[in-house]
Amino acid sequence: MGVDGTLVGRTFPPTTPYRVTDERLAEFAAATGSQYAEGGPAPATFPIVVAFQAMRDLMDDPGVGIALHRVVHGEQRFTYTRPVVAGDVLTATLTVDTLRQIGGADIIGTRSEIADEDGNHVVSAYAVLVHRAPDPTADPAGETA
Repeated sequence: MGVDGTLVGRTFPPTTPYRVTDERLAEFAAATGSQYAEGGPAPATFPIVVAFQAMRDLMDDPGVGIALHRVVHGEQRFTYTRPVVAGDVLTATLTVDTLRQIGGADIIGTRSEIADEDGNHVVSAYAVLVHRAPDPTADPAGETA
């Protein structure tokens, strides 16, 4: 059984505020092979750190029916109002924009609006999550036969 179609249009509460620091930006840049100069703008993909917490909140909601171990990240893009910089305190508010079911998989389109502590828009993070259906040959413990 797939994810319930009534999920489309649902908006989840904002994430816990995330404080952006030079140290966190440098660590992200080192881990991803990105460039970052202290005091400069964050690497272009840094907002995934904040957006991922919003995606986790979606997946952790027991009424949604998405299991993280069945999810493949299918697509990601960002649309900026301004760059992320050290000193920002950001939250993400995720909305499920689309849901299609193809070949036993749920294709879930999400949009996370990331705002600063004053509520000003900073960046929108769009993601497509592919949630595969449970294996029908699996036993109740989740092991395949």
